[in-house]
Amino acid sequence: MNLVTMIAIVIALLGSALIGGIFFAFSSFVMKALARVPSAEGIAAIQSINLVVLNPSFFGVFMGTAAISLLVAVLAVKEWETPSAPWLVAGALLYLVGTFLLTGIGNVPLNNQLAAVQADDPAAIKVWEHYLDRWTLLNSVRTVAAMCAALMFAVGLIQHGS
Repeated sequence: MNLVTMIAIVIALLGSALIGGIFFAFSSFVMKALARVPSAEGIAAIQSINLVVLNPSFFGVFMGTAAISLLVAVLAVKEWETPSAPWLVAGALLYLVGTFLLTGIGNVPLNNQLAAVQADDPAAIKVWEHYLDRWTLLNSVRTVAAMCAALMFAVGLIQHGS
């Protein structure tokens, strides 16, 4: 494994861990706190968060980790005979499917549904209750996937070193 590959793996590991930590915070306490406030306040807060999160620093890490994970998978497949290759491919798949893809097919549509309601509309309460349950469940899956991806990338580095 060359230096470029090692650097790519470290970046994928750090990116996965960082994204996993962000998702963990939401599942662990942010969503629970928002569930405790009146629905209109929780809706307004998440609507604001969903706008503010669309920024270069978050997208850089979130999408950059997807791109670097894909690169790591390609590099690992090219060196499939190495003990680290299966671990690295597993890490990449966990991030790409369990974090990146799940976001696109699960969490983003829920965010879009919530964005379409007025926070103070009584009908929004039903949307909010569904959102809290479903979004948090999907987010918890993304958390586990991102952290497991980081672990697989770490094991891949260890396997390479042994």
